[in-house]
Amino acid sequence: VQLQASGGGLVQAGGSLRLSCTASGSVSGINVANWYRQAPGKQRELVARISSDGSTYYSDSVKGRFTVSRDNAKNTVYLQMNTLKPEDTAVYRCNLVLSLAFGSGDYWGQGTQVTVSS
Repeated sequence: VQLQASGGGLVQAGGSLRLSCTASGSVSGINVANWYRQAPGKQRELVARISSDGSTYYSDSVKGRFTVSRDNAKNTVYLQMNTLKPEDTAVYRCNLVLSLAFGSGDYWGQGTQVTVSS
């Protein structure tokens, strides 16, 4: 099983980016998908989660600006980030709890840098 994350980059404040995270291999489905971020000198923060029933969670810092979604057919989750602020600058990582051919597993994607300039 591999996770491929993409979509980070440099954007001006007020701009938008969309991150994606795709699971490949012997994957039957995505149970829970989490997006975390970590800025230099700060603790890792859970910013968004989407569960298998479609329910979502957002941290207060991103609520109303970020949207997490999933495409089950593609085993892909997305994080749409709008109205970005300099304080959103961080390395973002996806964490997926996957249903596999034999059981389940917890996997992390590689980090993707998001930099928001003021």
